[in-house]
Amino acid sequence: MKKLLLGLLAGASLFAFDNVSAKEFAKLLKQKDVVVLDVRTPSEYMEGHIEGANLVPLQLFKYLYLGGKGLADKKVLVYCRSGNRSVTASKALESWGAKRVYNLKGGILEWKAAKLPLVK
Repeated sequence: MKKLLLGLLAGASLFAFDNVSAKEFAKLLKQKDVVVLDVRTPSEYMEGHIEGANLVPLQLFKYLYLGGKGLADKKVLVYCRSGNRSVTASKALESWGAKRVYNLKGGILEWKAAKLPLVK
């Protein structure tokens, strides 16, 4: 407990999700036991999304509780437009028991900048 308090005082986060680049995110997509969550709005999703992504808008997260749905044993990849909403979603997922959460740093904007494919 003392280390936790010292870590918090030093500015450390309680959350351990990983912020990953678009290229790292793309590599993770190819692995087994992966769940991909797009936390943007439905209209943003329709403009183009990463193949295999499940649309779960961040606005719905406060009404959801995904614990016990098998996420604890899977890699959960989360993204949004710029990386802000997905940080909030990543924190929620970890608080619900997901142990391996990966946030796409820079969001779909970084994905596009890396010239990685989108599905429409």
